[in-house]
Amino acid sequence: MTTTVTDAPVDLGAPLRSDHLHRAATPLPVLVSPAVRERVDRGREYLRTVLADDERPVYGAKTGFGALIGFAGREDEADQCDNTLAHLGAGQGPDLPADIARAALLVRAWSLAQGLSGVSAHVVDGLAAMFATTFVPAIPRYGSVGASGDLIPLAYATQALRGRGHAYLDGERMPARDALDRAGLTPLTLDGRDALALVNGTSVTTAATALALDGVRASHRAIQDLTCLLVDVLGADPGFLDPRLISAYGHPGAATVADRMRATLVGTIPTGERALQEPYSIRCSPQLLGAAEDALRYVDGVVAADLGGVSDNPLFFPGDDLVAHGGNFFGQPAAFAADVLAMVTASLGNLAERQLDLLVDPARNTGLPPMLAAGPGRQHGLQGVQLATTAFVAEIRRAAVPASTQSLPTNLHNQDVVPFGTQAALRSYDLAELLRLLCGSLALGLRQAVHVGGRRPTSPRCAALLDALSDAIAPVDPDRPLDADVRVAADLVTSGRW
Repeated sequence: MTTTVTDAPVDLGAPLRSDHLHRAATPLPVLVSPAVRERVDRGREYLRTVLADDERPVYGAKTGFGALIGFAGREDEADQCDNTLAHLGAGQGPDLPADIARAALLVRAWSLAQGLSGVSAHVVDGLAAMFATTFVPAIPRYGSVGASGDLIPLAYATQALRGRGHAYLDGERMPARDALDRAGLTPLTLDGRDALALVNGTSVTTAATALALDGVRASHRAIQDLTCLLVDVLGADPGFLDPRLISAYGHPGAATVADRMRATLVGTIPTGERALQEPYSIRCSPQLLGAAEDALRYVDGVVAADLGGVSDNPLFFPGDDLVAHGGNFFGQPAAFAADVLAMVTASLGNLAERQLDLLVDPARNTGLPPMLAAGPGRQHGLQGVQLATTAFVAEIRRAAVPASTQSLPTNLHNQDVVPFGTQAALRSYDLAELLRLLCGSLALGLRQAVHVGGRRPTSPRCAALLDALSDAIAPVDPDRPLDADVRVAADLVTSGRW
């Protein structure tokens, strides 16, 4: 199979960024530079030296795994690989989305490429080759506790790269061996250390958290824009964004958000028909959105650290003649960060839903028709959309319970505390999509509000957003199914390209 790859390569010797993870969803070139190969080879040579010394223990290469570390492993290296992976084939549930699966393997490849895991160079080469194709391992969602790495999901990924289990090619699910053959890829040959290094990291957790963060950030920006459009369409006074007021509040995120919202509202003219003080969903929006900004900056830092860190056990430091056994596979930072992300998502989703509720209520929307219906009774406007947003918010709230506080001992109490970062990350990835749909629902409501009598925005920037929505979505007149329109509006406002 031939694949045309036009994007600039991702260099495994350079810092890894979240935009690289997004690009990994489709074919892209991954570069294994001479410097990367040299440090990987050096780590491998050091591993061989250590393994030849009968007096030096090396977890997973000379021993069993997890709670069975006190027993010897298999003597044959290929058998030790099977010993690593076979018992981890216990995952269940639907396959992970392709973008998470491939992003996770890019994170894993970068970690291994730092030369501290003792893997064979052909492992890194094999991962790099995969990214030039549409190959996606079939990885079941359930099974990881985010400690000792994402063992079970990464075991499925590793088995697929060996030609076992299942994988996707061009979106079609098939036996992994067939997918490798069609993609022109050679199945990976692994020893015990290679296999353990591939599974003993939090790459699924890191990837899902990073992708979720980007989704929530896009919605966060969109809600700022939509709040400004709401202010302008209603003719509200933007005095709640006064820089002196916000400066007195003292929180940097609020200042950042208010600055951006003021810039969006330049040129708006209040009608003077609104109450002295707007409801909190408008008046307190810079404080709420600003707190979200501060929280997202914390998550930014965790994701950046995870993308720049090596997640594995043990690690090998040839220059210090050190085999370090420890816990760099423990996903607690991402667990906390993903839980924060879920809480931010719940608050942002609640804000968007409350703003839509304000907009469809004739008692609060400056006299627009109920449900923004063009002919109430004969038509129902946004009534179905508002019902759906209520369901979205309820789903987000139900799922926003912190995962990182749910530790359960397992593995004969070898893993007596676990972070559940994988659950937190995958949950936040799911919630980010619901938040995106809430943004689309609010955007659709604002487009419809102007159609049924709301004023055209007086701010040029808000007018541009309205025009983009009007070009993309016809008015709801007469009633029609609006599910696709919500998705179109969500794509538009979260892209920022209007």
